[in-house]
Formats: sequence, structure tokens, C-alpha cells
Amino acid sequence: MSDEIAENGTANGDVPEIELIIKASTIDGRRKGACLFCQEYFMDLYLLAELKTISLKVTTVDMQKPPPDFRTNFEATHPPILIDNGLAILENEKIERHIMKSVPGGHNLFVQDKEVASLIENLYSKLKLVLVRKDEQKSASLRAHLARIDALLERRGTRFLTGDTMCCFDCELMPRLQHIRVAGKYFVDFEIPTSLVSLWRYMYHMYQLDAFTQSCPADQDIINHYKLQQALKMKKHEELETPTFTTSIPVDVNSAHHEQ
Repeated sequence: MSDEIAENGTANGDVPEIELIIKASTIDGRRKGACLFCQEYFMDLYLLAELKTISLKVTTVDMQKPPPDFRTNFEATHPPILIDNGLAILENEKIERHIMKSVPGGHNLFVQDKEVASLIENLYSKLKLVLVRKDEQKSASLRAHLARIDALLERRGTRFLTGDTMCCFDCELMPRLQHIRVAGKYFVDFEIPTSLVSLWRYMYHMYQLDAFTQSCPADQDIINHYKLQQALKMKKHEELETPTFTTSIPVDVNSAHHEQ
């Protein structure tokens, strides 16, 4: 296990320390891997650590060669794993519930918004269909879905999905948008249309935030995540590449009428 991220928040004993175990890179076995759930909970907890309601420790585990103490404690369980005061929470739904119910400040992240919830829930499955092979119908379906998110952001005129502060839905959506952006371009030349200005403005705001940039895997790790799913071989030079992070914005978000 490698401790990859230093504690964020205070460590003077007056706030609980939460440890999040996440999957390591499938390229170098040390840096952050491209697990969507790991990044989602990392973002949730990072926001709470910024508010100093918790102290956060993030540990990466190479699941291709898990260390003996990990195997002893968790057997074949895959991260994310949340550890709170010695209690290990192993399933995604239980982790989410624990953050919402038991982690100080967590309930503030979990807002009720049925429109947003239904809008983002099938996005990832559409990406996976697109990545299998170049298919214009599937690409069009994903573009239409992104256009609906863009329309919601345009209509609401808020910085994030449900308001001007981040919530659990943002921690869920933005990692998926990054996978769509990086893997879509690499495998099938799919690009998020520049006409979706409100969506790009949203991504611009997210790229400014430590909660996203500190938890975001490298482009190479996102790409390798899907190569492994498709049983594609990694080229040797990829192990030597300097990690890159795509965070540029192809549209001028500052000219938009309700830029904050």
C-alpha cells in the first residue's frame, strides 16, 4: 500500500480521521487509479476535509499485487474502502450511506434533487457502449444526453448542478465527464460538442477545484482502465510516460452571460 495523498485538514485530534483506500494506477501501481467510485468518494471526503469536519488520509493499493496486510484484512474486496475509527466499510452503497449519515458534515453534501439524479444516472453506461466500437448512433445518444445536462445547467444558471456549492451529484458527474472526455477521444474520437457552453462552463469551474484536481487520475490511467476492460495490451512506453491531465476548455466561458 502506498500513501499517496497527505492528510488534508487538521490532525490535532479534535476531528475524526477518515481513511479512504482507493485503487492504484494500473500502469505504475502507485498513483491514483481511474476508478470512478474511488474518485467520487475521494471528492466527497476532500470537500469535508476542506471544511475541517474531518482529517482525510487517502491510501492507494495496487490490486494487481495487493500487499499481504491488505489481503489479510480485506481478502478479495476491491476499493474503494472507507475506514472510520477502525470500522471498515466495503460496499459502494454502504460507503455513500456512511458518508451521508455518520461522517461529520456529510449530510450537507447529499441533497435531494430527482431531476439531477435521473439525468446523470445512465450517463456512464452510454459511454461504455460508445467505447466498444465507433458507432454514430451510440455517439449521438451520448451527445444528446450531454445536451440535456447542458440544458439543465443553462436553465438553472448555477455554478454547480444543484446550486452554487458542490454536492454529491457533482462528485458523481464530473469524474464521468472526464472519462467521457479522455477515453471517448482516445478510443473513438468522440468529443463533447463545443456548442454545449453551459456544460463546458461547469467543467471549467470543476477544473479550478482542488477536490477535483487532487482526486483526478492521469489521462493515461483513464485510457489504460478501458484498455484492460477490452483486453488490449499496454505498450511498454506507456509505463514511462509522464502523466498528463486534460483540463483545458475549448470554448470561451468568460463571454457567457451569467459567468460568476
